[in-house]
Amino acid sequence: MLKLKSGKRIKKLSIFGQLFFMNYPWKDNRRFNSYAEYFRKEFGERVQKVSIDAGFTCPNRDGTQGTGGCTYCNNDAFNPSYCIPRKSVSQQIEEGIEFHKKRYRRAKKYLAYFQAYSNTYASLSELQKIYKEALDYPQVVGIVIGTRPDVIDEEKLRYFREISKTHYVIIEYGIESCYNKTLERINRKHTFEQTTEAINKTHEHGIHVGSHIIFGLPGESREEMMKEAEILSRLPLTTIKFHQLQIIKGTQMANDFALNPEEYNLFSLDDYVNFIARFVGNLNPEFIIERFTSEVPPRFLAGPGWGSVRTDKLMDLIENKMLELDIWQGKNYT
Repeated sequence: MLKLKSGKRIKKLSIFGQLFFMNYPWKDNRRFNSYAEYFRKEFGERVQKVSIDAGFTCPNRDGTQGTGGCTYCNNDAFNPSYCIPRKSVSQQIEEGIEFHKKRYRRAKKYLAYFQAYSNTYASLSELQKIYKEALDYPQVVGIVIGTRPDVIDEEKLRYFREISKTHYVIIEYGIESCYNKTLERINRKHTFEQTTEAINKTHEHGIHVGSHIIFGLPGESREEMMKEAEILSRLPLTTIKFHQLQIIKGTQMANDFALNPEEYNLFSLDDYVNFIARFVGNLNPEFIIERFTSEVPPRFLAGPGWGSVRTDKLMDLIENKMLELDIWQGKNYT
């Protein structure tokens, strides 16, 4: 890392024997706008998320919009063992902090991450009780709320706006796909237009907006997936997570995949690394990328996997591919 006389940091790279000097808009030495660096700048230190299962459900599970939930969803595949709804929010936070201390010893502050199912799918009075318990925990400096676009409204957004005056607040919407044909097939029971409306309203209330997108959903071509970089880049997002589709045991999608494998355009490891590097090159450079891949224990997989390759190794492969292709986030963004 070098510094100009102005104090501006630049990255010195050696590619194929030539020297290049890169000045990325996010002012650090990675080729993408990093989530870890974002929080270091926001809080001045490492902040760790602690997952919580508060016992919510979804409108496409309880019969309000439909039943069965999203066809790919099995929360057991990603919920930490301490996340059990019968435990109080405070107990889950306490156990989560102890769980993370073994790996993230430098973390002193935490975000309460309401992850499982739709975490705004309740009355405002019930939400206030749940979130107050989390925010009253001494080491918690904010909340992360995973939800759907069809279970948010003005009253709830005003409440979250008030919280955001004293704590960090981000609402994460499961976009999953920009195409209504796909959303219908995976039983989301909402449209992409509803998603964009919810994201815009949340942004208008001054609340950070997170998002999830899945690559490899049935019926989508590689070209359609790549086009989503342009579509997503128009939205006022703060953070974004990318997941490669994994076929999880116990889901409706596992049954469908067994019957119709030819309709699934799943990624090999090399194919995904190449795809995501190019996708990020087309993406709005203001978006903070939280993750590039998802990882579930192999015992949950009902379809092809990537063997023993872990998330940190995948990150190395993706960054090396970006270096090889001379791509960085937003290089081709217009």
